[in-house]
Amino acid sequence: METILIIEDDAALASGLCRALTSEDRTLQSCGKIREARRILREAQPDLVILDVNLPDGSGFDFLGEIKGKGAVPVILLTANDMETDIVAGLEAGADDYITKPFSLAVLRARVNTQLRRKKETESRTEARWESGRYRFLFDRMEYLVEGTPVELSKNEQKLLRILVENEGRIVKRETLIDRIWTDGAEYVDENALSVTVKRLRDKLAAGEWIETVYGTGYRWVKQHG
Repeated sequence: METILIIEDDAALASGLCRALTSEDRTLQSCGKIREARRILREAQPDLVILDVNLPDGSGFDFLGEIKGKGAVPVILLTANDMETDIVAGLEAGADDYITKPFSLAVLRARVNTQLRRKKETESRTEARWESGRYRFLFDRMEYLVEGTPVELSKNEQKLLRILVENEGRIVKRETLIDRIWTDGAEYVDENALSVTVKRLRDKLAAGEWIETVYGTGYRWVKQHG
């Protein structure tokens, strides 16, 4: 299911955009202020953002930088100003497309579809991800979902998880995990640190049945089916 966030303070326009872009495999969210948008983006990253340049509590250009700093989500800017300098400024700030008001909904739909298609193509080529059953791990974005709910992992927990799922069904030795997780040049790492990290990861992901301890050897992410 694709998700699109519309940040537009004109309630009538935002409602019209939601109606025009909603489909069976797509959901829309809208808000009229940057403060509200920040809250939404903290909870989950959408597949696309449509961002008005002029908002009551700040500049869309400035907020664009915030969005781009947190991930690779495509952003289409909306503005009533068709000055070439503003268009260039928006694109140089990281916008993926730029549409001036008034605009055709058909054209907007086409551009939205283009951005979403490009995003899927890019992800399929480059993004490190792992999905199975109730889990969806997007390593490049540092997004870890359990039944659709985001889970916050520490850097070491992220490293451990990636090693385990990339070796799904295979035992990874304790010494291998220690060498690959603690790569800061420390001469000595207490082996208990690995046990603690494994326990925290199990608890956060509710993965007691999936992260298996192979006593005297290491750990294994049990191969899942379905």
